[in-house]
Amino acid sequence: MTNAALLPRPLVTRVAGTAPWRGVAAPEPGAHGVIVTRHPGAAESYRLRVDESGIEISAADDAGVFYAGRTLAQLATRDGEGWVVPAIEIEDAPRFRHRGFMLDVARHFFPVEVVTALIDRLSDLKLNVLHLHLSDDQGWRLAMATRPLLTERASATAALGDAGGFYTADDYRTIVAHATSRHMTVVPEIDMPGHTHAVSLAYPDIACDPVLSPHIDEVVAAYGGGVPTRDEPYTGFAVGFSSLRTDLEETYDFVRDVVGELAALTPGPYLHLGGDEALGTDRADFDRFVARAARLVIDAGKIPVTWHEAGTTPDLPEGTVGQYWGFRTPIEGMDEKARGFVRRGGRVILSPADAIYLDMKPDADEPLGLTWADGPTSLERSYDWDPAEVVPGVAEADILGVEAAMWTETVRTAADIDRLIWPRLASAAEKAWSPRGIDAADFHGRVARIAWRPLGGVS
Repeated sequence: MTNAALLPRPLVTRVAGTAPWRGVAAPEPGAHGVIVTRHPGAAESYRLRVDESGIEISAADDAGVFYAGRTLAQLATRDGEGWVVPAIEIEDAPRFRHRGFMLDVARHFFPVEVVTALIDRLSDLKLNVLHLHLSDDQGWRLAMATRPLLTERASATAALGDAGGFYTADDYRTIVAHATSRHMTVVPEIDMPGHTHAVSLAYPDIACDPVLSPHIDEVVAAYGGGVPTRDEPYTGFAVGFSSLRTDLEETYDFVRDVVGELAALTPGPYLHLGGDEALGTDRADFDRFVARAARLVIDAGKIPVTWHEAGTTPDLPEGTVGQYWGFRTPIEGMDEKARGFVRRGGRVILSPADAIYLDMKPDADEPLGLTWADGPTSLERSYDWDPAEVVPGVAEADILGVEAAMWTETVRTAADIDRLIWPRLASAAEKAWSPRGIDAADFHGRVARIAWRPLGGVS
């Protein structure tokens, strides 16, 4: 038996005409000689057998049938008017429940058709979570009936001075429905209490003045964009200068409105409230805010997720999920913050920035991307880690999953996503799905034989 995300093998079975699983549909019982049965087993697991007699799938659930179809799509190659599929026997199940990708639509906005096309590509690799970063200093990207000024005043611009945009509630429902059809959960993120300059444009009374620092000056000198100024849109790359006012009840009224409305729009179990790089917020104020905001998420019926900075918040609610974005070898106490979630009965999502932050340049000559995560991230480095070895004291059972991320300061178009995402996304998919110990040479050989379906033609 074989278990891996990407599996070319010698050819044997021929399928005439159009094979529906070459697209995004799950294989249908009886269609094109495919036999589908069910067996008891782990969620999303499947068995796939291909030989001269045909194709047989046995799966634990609908998701397992779907992922068997993804494997068939990777295996099949064109043969005249039909397809050929290799002889193979696979028993396959995911290593982790959460296999995600985060798209930042706040620094640069991407329309619905790009997001839904991206969902299709993610599902090809058996990823099952789309984390949408919906707000940041550069813009607010989801219309809120309870807080209409957010998109009226804070959505028109983006990083680098580009045009912004936003999703209506119906747009968001379309994204969620498309994701659901691909067995994918949408996790929305509203970043707080930092990364909130856009909020200050709409509701200035609950926001602090920008906190300037030598770091801000360094970023402006390197990338331009100007110094953040109250009451003016921000289109630069600096972080850590904005904060909500944590001392006002009106701030928590705002959080309650936004969290409640977003929870009602989102069928999945999680709501991400950010919490990273809140350098403009006093630590005691940060702790008080994050603990209270997380409880508001729980009150809205969702499980709170935060970035790892909140892991040492004393009153963080039990079961809060932490997302670690430090390096493969932790620095600056980031590992202790990640362990804090586990001590409170939560689990950790691993997004090591020096491996699977896909907005990092793949090499020094790449014009797109950044290099702050220990320089460029090659395909080789993106694969050279294991989730259970990143944070000492966070065991395999404490890990909810793995999530690649694409921040979009320099990513302006669907073609830019294409340029940076592949093939390094395959590293994250393999770490999330496949068991430990798969040889890197085997992985690189398989990835080289798989073509990314470009998004560039979508918009």
